[in-house]
Amino acid sequence: MNASRVAEFTFLGLSKSRPIQLLLSILVVLSYAATLLGNILIILTVHIDPHLLKSPMYFFLANLSFIDTALVSVVVPKVATDLITCGRTISFGGCMSQLFFLHFLGGSEMLLLTLMAYDRYVAICHPLTYTTTMNRPRCIRLLCFCWAGGLLHSGSQLLLVLRLPFCGPNEVDNFFCDVPQIVKLACVDIRVTEILMVANSGLLSLVCFVILLISYAIILTTLQGHFRESGGKALYTCSSHLIVVSLIFVPCLFVYLVPLFNTSVDNLASIFYTIITPLLNPIIYTLRNRDMREAMSQVQKKYICPIVAPQKKI
Repeated sequence: MNASRVAEFTFLGLSKSRPIQLLLSILVVLSYAATLLGNILIILTVHIDPHLLKSPMYFFLANLSFIDTALVSVVVPKVATDLITCGRTISFGGCMSQLFFLHFLGGSEMLLLTLMAYDRYVAICHPLTYTTTMNRPRCIRLLCFCWAGGLLHSGSQLLLVLRLPFCGPNEVDNFFCDVPQIVKLACVDIRVTEILMVANSGLLSLVCFVILLISYAIILTTLQGHFRESGGKALYTCSSHLIVVSLIFVPCLFVYLVPLFNTSVDNLASIFYTIITPLLNPIIYTLRNRDMREAMSQVQKKYICPIVAPQKKI
């Protein structure tokens, strides 16, 4: 950082038209509020309902909602503030912090989604040993592994950036700080850095995505011919997970596996995994999951809108 002469970065990914900025600020604030509300409601519902809390699937789902809540808070408040105040800059330290937490939470989420696929695989393909295999202590250890993996991934990404000298220009062709756009501003040849970035973020996304596809291929093969029994419900749950996986991994593969891809495509993909996906996750899991809908309904009746029946006089 001491070798860096750039004190701040300027975002070019935001519109310069004031009416469009105001419109986007309203949309961003509304989407942020809806994301917080949906994910926090899932977390509260899982922790309030004893039946859901004991289930590994919903235990992991609550942690996924927590990551989504934190992930959207890394980028969206800064974007909303810039749109409202016409700001377009971020300090070097703020940029590095944004980059670190974005990859820390994003890497942890990818590993968690892979863990959730493994949980469904054990539940469907090995139901007799599911309770002992996915007991609570083991679930906590696996969850800690996801967080540790995300930390290792993020730390290595940050080191890749901090070792580069930045002496200008300082214009980032995006609306937040991310590795592919930041490394292009370095004053040295970045070909080796881009290879390392692909080996880190790109391969992490690709490997997790391939494992997920293989897991669900095995699950679908196991469920074949049993849709009329319990397979239908399992397939319904897995389809929700597959939708979430596609929304997260496909944009990340575009951004990190091919670092020299079209910038407009990168920006569009960035919008998906930083704003849209955390917003859609609660909707997908609640609308396509009957147990979650029923539990949320009970929580709403009991805690949010309680109906106090009049007491009878004796």
